[in-house]
Amino acid sequence: MISITRHIRVLFSLCGLVLVLSLTAQAQDPMDAWKNYNFRNDPIKQAQVQKLELYELKLIRGLVFGRHGRIFKDGEISSFLKDQSWYQPNPDFANSMLNDTERRSLDVIRIAEAAKHDTIQPGDMRYWRDRAIPARKLGKHSGAEWKVLVAEVEAIHGKRFDDEPWLQKYFEERYWYSPRDYDAKTLSPIERKNLEILSGAQKRQRNVALLPGDMEYFENKSLTEQMLQGLSLHELRLLRNEVYARHGRQFKAEWLQQYFFSQPWYTPDENFKDEELSGNDKLNVETIVKYENRIHQDLSTKPITRALLEGLFLEDASQMRQEIYARHGKVFKEPWLQKYFSSFDWYKADANFTDAALTEVEKKNIATIAAYEKRAVTAMSTIEG
Repeated sequence: MISITRHIRVLFSLCGLVLVLSLTAQAQDPMDAWKNYNFRNDPIKQAQVQKLELYELKLIRGLVFGRHGRIFKDGEISSFLKDQSWYQPNPDFANSMLNDTERRSLDVIRIAEAAKHDTIQPGDMRYWRDRAIPARKLGKHSGAEWKVLVAEVEAIHGKRFDDEPWLQKYFEERYWYSPRDYDAKTLSPIERKNLEILSGAQKRQRNVALLPGDMEYFENKSLTEQMLQGLSLHELRLLRNEVYARHGRQFKAEWLQQYFFSQPWYTPDENFKDEELSGNDKLNVETIVKYENRIHQDLSTKPITRALLEGLFLEDASQMRQEIYARHGKVFKEPWLQKYFSSFDWYKADANFTDAALTEVEKKNIATIAAYEKRAVTAMSTIEG
């Protein structure tokens, strides 16, 4: 009897050990297998990731880059990589360090992530190249995120964004981006439709009446200044020139010419003359110019309030501050900044410019904007990509 009892106890002990081992195996970190994965030589297959959770996919993506020391802004990826004994942060990381196998694996991960996102995110548009975006997938985004999402459709085809350096830099940091000669006609019907869907959602969230690209709807309709409220100076300038571009005008400013060449509706006409503009087109240009002039002039004649600056990204605020100098002819060391202001009719370069030419109002406005810049966030800082 004692022997039987002893055997039963041993049996229960063994069962308990099996149960403990089973529970331990179940509790094992699902990421353990990926921490030592040879991403350089073993491409990831879709079947390996399609059942993973979003956070797992994100961390695996972090591992691929992390093996080369990329530093992430994303808190989860950053903390996860710092826990790996092999991780060595490399501030000089570049996408050129990735080999073709790693890039293919990143494509698989990115597509899997995009498919699982509740709403579209920057980096997802390659997944949507052959899928129309449903309204339920649009979500809400920051101004920079909307700009990236719209631009990403064209960046996939190699478009450059030299007129917006931060946006160009953003795409240059994407492992999949390859700048090349861009032709808007290469966009598929689905991609064009997605551009319309994204632009429409962007307008609704920003609560603006129109954006660059919308002037076709105003060929027989007059703009009002109220419709222009909420647009940036850059957007106002594009709108104004779009009126001419839709008649085939060719532009002296290289960045404007490049911008309109990238629009599927643009057909240059060397015979078009600005004075041919008439009717609503002419009135609309005058309305935009009047609205622009008031904003520009106020920089030199009226004190800027913090409320006016609120919400601006660092890049936008900096450009506004530099414009005060540009209106006195300052020559800028930064090529893109010099190129930008040189394309304005009012800009007259003055090599003899000094700060002594600034008025007291201008000096105060420069100080106000500079103070705002110290706490402003960059457009890129809001997006990991």
